[in-house]
Amino acid sequence: MKAQQKQIGAPMNRVDGHLKVTGAAKYSAEYELPGIAYAVLVGSTIAKGRLTSIDAKAAERAPGVLAVVTHYNSPKIPGYDTAGKDPSQPATVGGPIKIFHDDKIRFNDQPIAVVVADSWERARYAARLVKAQYAKEAHQTNLEDNKPQAFLPTSAKKNPKSPMADYQRGQADAYKTGAIKIEGEYVIPTEMHHPMEMQSITAHWEAPDRLTLYDKTQGTLATRRDFAKEWGLPEANVKVIATFVGGAFGNALHSWPHESAAIIAAKVTNRPVKLMLTREQMFTMVGYRPYTWQKLGMSATPDGKITAITHESIGQTSTYEEFTESTLAQTRMMYASPNLTTRYRLAALDIGSPIWMRGPGEATGAFALESAMDEMAYLLNIDPLEFRLRNYTDTDPEKNRPWSTKFLKECYKLGADRIGWSNRKLKPGSIRDGEWLIGYGMGVGTFGAHRGGANASAELRPNGTVLMQCATTDIGPGTGTAMTQIAADTLGIAPEKITFELGHSDYPKAGTQGGSSTVNSVGPAVQEACLALKEKLRTLAGAQNPAFASAKKEDVTLGDKHLSLSSNAGARVAYADILKQAGASAVTVEAKPGDEGQKYSMYSFSVHFVQVRVHELTGEVRVSKMVSCADAGTIINEKTAANQMKGGAVGGIGMALMEHARIDDRFGRYITKDFADYHVPVHADAPHIEVAFVNQPDLHVNALGTKGIGEISTIGVAPAIANAIFNATGKRVRELPITPDKLV
Repeated sequence: MKAQQKQIGAPMNRVDGHLKVTGAAKYSAEYELPGIAYAVLVGSTIAKGRLTSIDAKAAERAPGVLAVVTHYNSPKIPGYDTAGKDPSQPATVGGPIKIFHDDKIRFNDQPIAVVVADSWERARYAARLVKAQYAKEAHQTNLEDNKPQAFLPTSAKKNPKSPMADYQRGQADAYKTGAIKIEGEYVIPTEMHHPMEMQSITAHWEAPDRLTLYDKTQGTLATRRDFAKEWGLPEANVKVIATFVGGAFGNALHSWPHESAAIIAAKVTNRPVKLMLTREQMFTMVGYRPYTWQKLGMSATPDGKITAITHESIGQTSTYEEFTESTLAQTRMMYASPNLTTRYRLAALDIGSPIWMRGPGEATGAFALESAMDEMAYLLNIDPLEFRLRNYTDTDPEKNRPWSTKFLKECYKLGADRIGWSNRKLKPGSIRDGEWLIGYGMGVGTFGAHRGGANASAELRPNGTVLMQCATTDIGPGTGTAMTQIAADTLGIAPEKITFELGHSDYPKAGTQGGSSTVNSVGPAVQEACLALKEKLRTLAGAQNPAFASAKKEDVTLGDKHLSLSSNAGARVAYADILKQAGASAVTVEAKPGDEGQKYSMYSFSVHFVQVRVHELTGEVRVSKMVSCADAGTIINEKTAANQMKGGAVGGIGMALMEHARIDDRFGRYITKDFADYHVPVHADAPHIEVAFVNQPDLHVNALGTKGIGEISTIGVAPAIANAIFNATGKRVRELPITPDKLV
């Protein structure tokens, strides 16, 4: 029998690609249920205060309107009264808004009513007829004005070992006494997710105590848990379906008010209800990367050894929910520094809650850290790459543990060779092409190689195909494709013979897709399920052919219609005979991490090298070339992994040069509310992006050796561009985005 081609690492096309490009893939707003109704939200027009009245009479009389729900007539939500009182659940600081629960306004465009009609057009028209009166209160939406009121996160107050707590090794703020030192303030503005698919949900009460949600979510089980608790239902009575998700990258990691509104509307009308946010509402209702101020001081010896770093940060959060992120994590572990201080604070503003955005706080923190590394290298007259090598860490200086694996030096070499780093000049403005100044920059990124527990099932069918299932979602990276490859490689059969079903809360459990953890967590479950299936088939076949009973599972070979043994060519048992006797072959397996995370520091690493062209007269910036290199363990699919790296890099271009959600602080209202004002990169803004992988397994993370890609594809890109702009122009910009007005 011909040996099966190895699947792991192959550049395989997406298994769902044909469904997506032909329009056959069904997203959460595309389910058409009998009697379906349509919902549109009405948002507040003030940022803080309370509602004094809502006049919905005109809306209720409008054609096709089925209901207008406000806090005056909303049904009682059981979970609102028990929130935070469940002793089995960890204490939280605040929580999502209890929609239609009271008259309090906490941010501009907070949902105050939902209009339900027999068509979306009618619901939208009627929503405009709802009129509200308010008692306004003074609001605060500007972080810079509120830095003096910044506070230590509650999690840090309760636990001094929390990642949000102040961190110290060596002498506090030792950089201040250094002979060679730098100090700077860095600002990341509010940035919005804006995936292609806007947030949407179809809610259906199949019975008074049974709820089905077709929802845009990154975690079917997390969403099921949230709304089961909210409505006082057993989790088994809530079904969440998210077969296809049109991009998310953080904004579907939270349960948002529009989801609760749709469920309430479906309960009130006793009909399935579909609700999709508008592009403008995507700015206000489903999170964002928070505006963050940072200050970083660094000192070093004349020969380029860092002696001290102090990194401080203030991030914004809402007044009703504390949102924290790991802005300072990379600083604590990336470079060798005997003295290091970090301090993280929050400023509570009258805005909606932030949420993680691709690269989370690490991308924010890396802008300050990697910019400062470039600034210090310039001050010392040392090449920025050489400066990083002189401060390379062979063990984790924060946790005092060995790295599980670290191939960052290999990334440095791959990227430097491919970008032509040897062409870079130490003196800014040294390279030009007519009116264009040319510069080179680099930025490093890291993110934890996280792994959680996950289950997967596998079943052989009579025709020789294998059905696998897991509740995990796929927000765009190609999860279904990677799992198909892992299964095909483990079973030794063609990928076309495997169907991997996902995105359904009834399937075997898995965590939320986020934090670069899905392949690390679900991949081992798929691998173990396939091995368990082979063992079960061997046992079942052994009842019909003694050769199988004494064989090892490694010898079991799955053919087109028969099970055979690689060690005994004559031993064969038909699948039909096995299944006829056994009835079914399905197995469900749980895979979870061991204690490796207590022994090793596990991280993925990246480095991004860029070349920019800056027009000397206009300040226009063009990223002309980019090379992104990753130490991400085993690469399951070279093609989709490279797509991940390129997509994250383009997001980093937006972060560096364009994205800035602006609030008019007089009204607490976003004035960037569409793509005309909020700019994101388009094809013309993205250069040729070359991707390179070290592709060395990390077997401490899991048996596959994977470490994760999604976040490190963005972390480090923005400072690489900022550093390249400095190399081209000699102008150091510490506040993003770097627009032409800052360069002329």
